[in-house]
Formats: sequence, structure tokens, C-alpha cells
Amino acid sequence: MKKVFALCLLFIAFNSFAKRPNYYVRIKTTYGECIIRLYNETPLHRDNFIKLIKKGHYNGTLFHRVIQNFMIQGGDPDSRNPAKNKPGMELGNGDVGYTVPAEFRDSLFHKRGVLAAARDDLPSKASSGCQFYIIEGKRFTDEELDKLIQTRLKGRQIPASQREVYKSVGGSPHLDQNYTVYGEVVSGLDMVDLIAAVKKDKNDRPLADVAMTVSLLKKRERRQLDKILPPNPLKAER
Repeated sequence: MKKVFALCLLFIAFNSFAKRPNYYVRIKTTYGECIIRLYNETPLHRDNFIKLIKKGHYNGTLFHRVIQNFMIQGGDPDSRNPAKNKPGMELGNGDVGYTVPAEFRDSLFHKRGVLAAARDDLPSKASSGCQFYIIEGKRFTDEELDKLIQTRLKGRQIPASQREVYKSVGGSPHLDQNYTVYGEVVSGLDMVDLIAAVKKDKNDRPLADVAMTVSLLKKRERRQLDKILPPNPLKAER
């Protein structure tokens, strides 16, 4: 009887986790807006991002580093500080005084549109407490992926299903298992493309500031999106 009761509790706990609601974030800029779904598979990064959004940390910060066909990066608190942010100054050294432990998952990879955490060159590969990037990426051929495996990936293979996504949707596979992926754009990827294409200086900083406002979608909006979105929107995108 005790075993049956324990199994029931385990079943309930599993179902509660499986049905955990998704959290969605809106990023607004002068180039439009995008909606990002945060992954429940990376709870430390998800919860930290939500905490900072609720504090208003990202409002007024800049996308301070953009590289076309690669990514756009933002979240540096110094980017909204006039004393530390002068025209032409390199940004990206500001933070919140802590790191987030890496949360690598084999199923989460750097396809086009994912949200991931920036980090310093630490052996632990712990993430910045606040800086993030969104992948624009590019499409790869089989030959290019094979070459990447032998060079930058040092022999680490790319799963067949992920290869297909890198070929059809695009991304930046050399970052896999080195930087934590914790969400993906489900609407508004054109904003990322537009920002990635802006004119920039030698530090890859946009010549005209690209400020952001970041907010958490309300429960009603989240439920509506869960009803209409497939489990993995970008995997089916072409």
C-alpha cells in the first residue's frame, strides 16, 4: 500500500513539473519588439531573468554589441549610466555582482532565435548575472558543419536532428555546450535581424544607441500563447 501511495505522489509530482506554465518576455526597441519563451529546463537562468525583469534592470539598457549573421548582445547595466557610457566607448564589462551556474542541456542548442547567457572566460562556464544575447545566426551546409566539428568543436559531433536545424533554420553551433541557452524568440525575429544589421563602430557597438524595455507577459497572455504555439516553434520554421 505504501509503495502504491509513493508511486502516486511521484506521478503527481512528475505531472506538476510537466505541466509547469511557460513564462514569456517582451523586449521592445525602436526596431520593433519580440516575444521570448523562457525554458523550464533551465530554471536557474529562467528565475534570475524574471527577477531582474521585475526589478526593471533591463529597462533603458542597450544592445551594445551586434554582429550580423551571429548575435545581438545586451543587458550591461553600465550602458544606461552616462558616466560610464560615452559615445564610442566599449561596453560589456558591467554586471550585477554574481554569476549563474551553467545549465547545459543536450536538447538546447544555438539555433536561430535562441536566448542565451553571456559570460566571462571562467573554467566553470558560469553565466553573467545579467548580460544576454539573441542568436541571429546563419544557415550551414553539411561541409561547413563537418569542418566546424574538426576545428572549433574539436571533434564533438552535432546530433543529426540539430544538424538539420542548422542547415534549414540556421544558428551558431560553435557556441553549443559552452554558453547556457535558456529561451527562444517565438515572435518578432525581424527585430533581431534589423538590430544585427545596424551600422556600428570598431567595438561592434551600434553608432545610434538601441535601448530596450523588457517586461514579463501576464498570465492571461501566457496561456493564450501556450494554446497557439507548438512545443518547439523554431524547429519547424523555414
